[in-house]
Amino acid sequence: MKALKSLYALLLLSLMTGAFFTACNDTDDGSYVAPITLGEKIQGKWTLKSIRQVDETNGQALDLTGKFNFTSFTIDLKVDADNVPTSFNIEGSAPALLPTTGTWNMEKPFTNADGTASKILLYSDASQSKKAGELTVTATPGANRVLEFKMTRKVKGQPFVSYVYNLVPVTE
Repeated sequence: MKALKSLYALLLLSLMTGAFFTACNDTDDGSYVAPITLGEKIQGKWTLKSIRQVDETNGQALDLTGKFNFTSFTIDLKVDADNVPTSFNIEGSAPALLPTTGTWNMEKPFTNADGTASKILLYSDASQSKKAGELTVTATPGANRVLEFKMTRKVKGQPFVSYVYNLVPVTE
């Protein structure tokens, strides 16, 4: 029994010694880096890969990619030096479903905690007081450099048609 007590005492002493020496090390976590915002992920020049028109009343979809010169569509979402959204510009001869110039912002800078889709807000003025459009982000760039958003048309608050834009970065 006495040998067992000595063994426990030795074990306790070795654990305390190990804990004492590991507590003396400073952990270098590096310097603070601000979290990546959605605006930072979404910014850049994007070109159309595909576009679908979705009938919101019955869920049927129609591929418009090869029609109406939609393949010429590009959108340039600009940010400032701090990755804060500033202006946007749409080029190409596709039908003007969206405003062609203005400013943009994210409804919230980070992914929504409740799992709801993020929104890109388009404005026709620099003070962002005149909202010109709202795009629901359905896919954000990450490992796959794809941006997908949906623009929904409504009548009396009821959605009746959506356009789902699937975009890839412009390679220059």
